[in-house]
Amino acid sequence: AAGPMPRAVAAYSKDAAIRERSSSGGIFTLLAEEILREGGVVFGAAFDEDFRVRHVAAETREALAALRGSKYTQSGIGDAYQRARAFLEAGRTVLFTGTPCQIAGLRAYLGRDYPQLYTQDLICHGVPSPKVWERYVSERETSAASEAREIFFRHKKRGWKQFSLRVEFENGTAYTQNLSKDLFLRGFLSNLYLRPSCCDCAFKGARREADLTLADFWGIQRMLPELDDDRGTSLVLIHTEKGAQLMQRLQQQIVSRPVDAGAALRYNTAAVQSVAANQHRAAFFARLDEQKLDTVIAQCCRVSVKEKAKRIARGVLRRGARIFRRCTR
Repeated sequence: AAGPMPRAVAAYSKDAAIRERSSSGGIFTLLAEEILREGGVVFGAAFDEDFRVRHVAAETREALAALRGSKYTQSGIGDAYQRARAFLEAGRTVLFTGTPCQIAGLRAYLGRDYPQLYTQDLICHGVPSPKVWERYVSERETSAASEAREIFFRHKKRGWKQFSLRVEFENGTAYTQNLSKDLFLRGFLSNLYLRPSCCDCAFKGARREADLTLADFWGIQRMLPELDDDRGTSLVLIHTEKGAQLMQRLQQQIVSRPVDAGAALRYNTAAVQSVAANQHRAAFFARLDEQKLDTVIAQCCRVSVKEKAKRIARGVLRRGARIFRRCTR
């Protein structure tokens, strides 16, 4: 997309409880609460009673809790676009959050701008298969001999950088494993069961259709070490004046520093580069109905996530600088 580079800030909520329950710095919650305070509506991804992910509307702070936190599986839009338009036509303020392709879909559906519509996307690694996620939940419940009560994709007990997937069960037990050991996260980070379109994403780039982009501020320890306490820091890209005004309303509630967008995105190459296709994807889905999920993922992810992380770290700055220059010319 044409236009100037976005403004960028590193930020996190001063409210430690909000930050702890959020994937990174808790900025989404503060944006959403600001919209609710003026009688608005917030759309985002939430688990339903079967832990499938659906786009829903929140009109209260209590309902907002379900929208908080990352969900590493495809979110069903359902009638969210239609409902958002109905609220807008009724004069309500709307904050619509989602992946870059979902925000582009909303704008295409609406066909025109609304002054009271705010949009926020994210830096997206890619969207995993809902079938794989449902199998994962089912196998975790079988192992625990209990139904799941609550699921956190980004539990911070072991820190923000080494986040964990945690499942709490109705019988009082819990499963917690970090990103290098939980097999669902390993498969996700290895691109094993992402949608094929995620490997050729049309919505990558520093400039977005959204007013704001939120992401983990990977690289914060190098760019702004004083803001790195391993509890989560957000990278906020500000694309529009409307987005800037909304962020300005949060100033008393956040710790923030302006940063160079180009420098920050070199550590966040998923903003501008599609993920590589995993060569084992077809074999994975061919075996999926015949074997346990953990077994199939383990077979198809021979290279450990730890080793992959080392490889990424070795090449990220060099590759990120090259990709970033190409994508922002």
